[in-house]
Amino acid sequence: MSASELTASQPAGSTPDRIAQAIAQHRPGYALAAPFYCEPAFFEREMQRVLLHHWHCVGHDSQLPEPGDFFTTELCGESLIVVRGADRNVRALLNVCRHRGSRICTEPAGRARGGVFVCPYHAWSYNLDGSLRGARQMPERFDRSAHALKALHTRVIEGLVFVSFADTPPGLEHVEEALAGSARVYGWAQARVAHRETYPVNANWKLAVENYMECYHCGPAHEEYSRFHLYARPAALNREADERVRARARALGLELREVDYWGLKARPGQEAADSLRSALAAGALSGSEDGRALAPLMGAFADYDGGVTFFDVGLTSNFLAYPDHGLIYRFVPRSVNRTDMEVIWLVNGTARAGVDYDLERLTWLWKVTSVADKRIIELNQQGITSRYYEPGPYAPMEQHTASFLEWLLTELR
Repeated sequence: MSASELTASQPAGSTPDRIAQAIAQHRPGYALAAPFYCEPAFFEREMQRVLLHHWHCVGHDSQLPEPGDFFTTELCGESLIVVRGADRNVRALLNVCRHRGSRICTEPAGRARGGVFVCPYHAWSYNLDGSLRGARQMPERFDRSAHALKALHTRVIEGLVFVSFADTPPGLEHVEEALAGSARVYGWAQARVAHRETYPVNANWKLAVENYMECYHCGPAHEEYSRFHLYARPAALNREADERVRARARALGLELREVDYWGLKARPGQEAADSLRSALAAGALSGSEDGRALAPLMGAFADYDGGVTFFDVGLTSNFLAYPDHGLIYRFVPRSVNRTDMEVIWLVNGTARAGVDYDLERLTWLWKVTSVADKRIIELNQQGITSRYYEPGPYAPMEQHTASFLEWLLTELR
């Protein structure tokens, strides 16, 4: 039975009491029960109570080099226009005309002609800040100021563009601190996007995020990744190598810090963030097919330190940094059993494709890994639809996944 078939077979209109009961019955240290992954009512509760209230990365500042440059993206069931204004500030505007609700921008990226967005339906036009510029043949008493495009809270931190739908979103002080010891050291504010790839995954968004946050599966599922990444092994086996990488970073004068801000109950009002460091196998320099370097060094790196940094922000934004390139992982929930997984590769802002790096070599590892992840996440969803599915216990290497779910359940309560 497919996930969609199971969803269709569920009784309509699951009550809040039923959702609360499922949350209360969750056994800490175990996976979630099937309704969390299969029933639309649970997905809608997560959307309304959690996803719409947190920050999400939608891309990188380099995608908008000049005023008027924009790209469109999907998030929380909404289409967004992310644009650089005439004042050079980055804004996220709802891609919904204030006249009759038509989509305004239909292209994935471009430049607003003459610094104006024009609705293709009735030609209402909007400035780059979302203010209504023109509304054809409207009566004299019509108030243009009351019909600007709706805007989201938007922040650019170390080159990463974050947005939130919340009226009062969580604070970003902890995120700024986490990124100062990770993205800033890697020079992400001066980076540029080398490539983007989207993988549609027929599975619940939580399964995609849970998979990303543990490497218990890496040995069986990711031979290419496990060859050089010691994170694929139990932590107890990596202590000596991880300390070697820390010492190497210190010798290079790098302040790469590991932080854990997932405990939101201890930090009310703040967005969650964390970061951790891990060693590559001896002699490996970067995340490549052969362990060799891929592109010019970034940020504060004058040499390779033999390590890699993982960091996360909120529920759907995950990042991975090597000394010579980086990756943004965006998880975009679309429905109870459909998620987009977007991967964005970053390189030094001065690096030239075909000269300073080979795009196929640069993207090889995380294309192979993402295709494999898509497969195992979808298999996970298919298994959970079984009437015989029972949540099993997490292994020690899945501690971050377990912590993530406990945080999510706290938010849902």
